[in-house]
Amino acid sequence: MKAASDLSQDVGRKPSCEALGVPRATFYRHLDRQQNPCTRNGSRPAPPLSLTFGERQNVIDILHSERFQDKAPHEIYATLLDEGQYHCSIRTMYRILKSVHGDIKERRRGHQRNHYEKPELLATAPNQVWSWDITKLKGPVKWTYFYLYVILDIFSRYVVGWMVAHREQNALAKRLIEQACIKQNIQPAQLTVHADRGSSMKSKVVAHLLSDLGITKTHSRPHVSNDNPYSESQFKTLKYCPEFPDRFGSIQDARAFCGPFFNWYNKGHRHSGIALMTPEQVHYGKAQDVFDFRSQVLVEAFEKNPLRFKGKLPKPIALPEAAWINKPKTEQIGV
Repeated sequence: MKAASDLSQDVGRKPSCEALGVPRATFYRHLDRQQNPCTRNGSRPAPPLSLTFGERQNVIDILHSERFQDKAPHEIYATLLDEGQYHCSIRTMYRILKSVHGDIKERRRGHQRNHYEKPELLATAPNQVWSWDITKLKGPVKWTYFYLYVILDIFSRYVVGWMVAHREQNALAKRLIEQACIKQNIQPAQLTVHADRGSSMKSKVVAHLLSDLGITKTHSRPHVSNDNPYSESQFKTLKYCPEFPDRFGSIQDARAFCGPFFNWYNKGHRHSGIALMTPEQVHYGKAQDVFDFRSQVLVEAFEKNPLRFKGKLPKPIALPEAAWINKPKTEQIGV
């Protein structure tokens, strides 16, 4: 760089840089450091428009004060401006908070995320764990919806209750759950009902009903879709049905579609998660008879032509022994 500096005095800066292959930006930066020795150690002079040390400390004190520690910088900025005070821009407030303590959020009083336990539910028979949810069905025109409530047994995949309504309402959810419990003859301390964190699911009306019936309730963690997989899967089966329309003309149309669908789902749908049985067969204890019959059919087919099976006796898919939401870390599953 010294050679370029010496040569520039004779032929000029641009030709000297070109001759020696030195970028001009690097050359000018070298000259600037010679003229401003304070920058050699990497400590640049403070920009002329920046806050002084005292002004910066005053902003920090304001942001951490009892009055403003729970508020976001843009709220603080507007409040102070309305009171005739200006200390710095909103962006500068964020920059100061980040550079000082990295406490853009943590500075707030008691700011700590709630800890939600991961639900771990196990069912080894029907009517031990139910999952319920609500999904929207598009109405006749844009922005109109009907609401489908569905309660599902996670072991058998049997829909124990469903309803289509004009709105999502706590009282409707309470009535549906109550009717399903009566129909299934649910006894106290027998059942756990799982749902996400929707307003109806967390309502006091539903909570009091479940408490009165001796039913345990659990909820998914916020923003965790796989904490309620059975209901989500059932809704996908519904909406991917070839006959499922893009929109329903009326609530009567929605009910007319859902009635036959859920009848098929319970009685005709061979579910891959329950050994290709129908939910009704598993829910009402018919699965073992079906399994034995399938076994006999396969034995007869094997005896007729064992070479087709390469000499190995075929067996039906094994019956389910358990179903769970977030597989429990326990030996009681036995599978």
